[in-house]
Amino acid sequence: MKIAFAASRATVAQTARAALVGRYGDVAQEEAEVIVALGGDGFMLQTLHETQRLNAPVYGMNRGTIGFLMNEYSESDLRDRLAAAEEEVINPLAMRASHSDGSVSRLLAINEVSLLRAGPQAAKLRITVDGRLRMEELVCDGALVATPAGSTAYNYSAHGPILPIGADVLALTAMSAFRPRRWRGALLPKRAEVQIDVLEPQKRPVMADADGKSSRDVIRVLIRSEPEISHRILFDPGHGLEERLIREQFN
Repeated sequence: MKIAFAASRATVAQTARAALVGRYGDVAQEEAEVIVALGGDGFMLQTLHETQRLNAPVYGMNRGTIGFLMNEYSESDLRDRLAAAEEEVINPLAMRASHSDGSVSRLLAINEVSLLRAGPQAAKLRITVDGRLRMEELVCDGALVATPAGSTAYNYSAHGPILPIGADVLALTAMSAFRPRRWRGALLPKRAEVQIDVLEPQKRPVMADADGKSSRDVIRVLIRSEPEISHRILFDPGHGLEERLIREQFN
């Protein structure tokens, strides 16, 4: 099995990579049958984005903090673990953000696309789903659309629902909603296209973020699932995303 090792800049991750390369060898990612990512969830997302055009699945080992998308780190029996690993396939979100200067940004997000206030005042947002106006005005610190894979990340911290990994739904969640008071969001079909318009963008500037990549001064954001792109993630048997999502709800 041809393995390519990738590691975050953290010393513990770089040390782990050196040990694993010495034991199992290393090939270029374009030649690999599997890519092993060493770091935390942020580095795992980075690796998935960088390798999305390659055929090799990604197997993560935790050399970071939370490691929700990672497997337990061990230097022994790696080839056996890779051979026995179970595969999860997820689709990212596509974000198209229009800016006040007329420019357009396009980004992909595996976890979520979020709109966040970029000034001292709350954001004012208008929400349209599949061309139908659903909320005339949402006053809040922000709003996000999360995939099932990302539902335990920022979405969960904002009191959004945890979604089963196989569910064909997306979570639309508000952060600190002021009006409508205590609005907790909505569940949308995976195929839905969500349009969020920024009201009063000069007075209440808003930024958009896709898995940590930010776009400032947005006036409109279109969000939809991207079925043409698939990310393949490997997990040790019994520790896949479905089990982790269930376990997270009973912690």
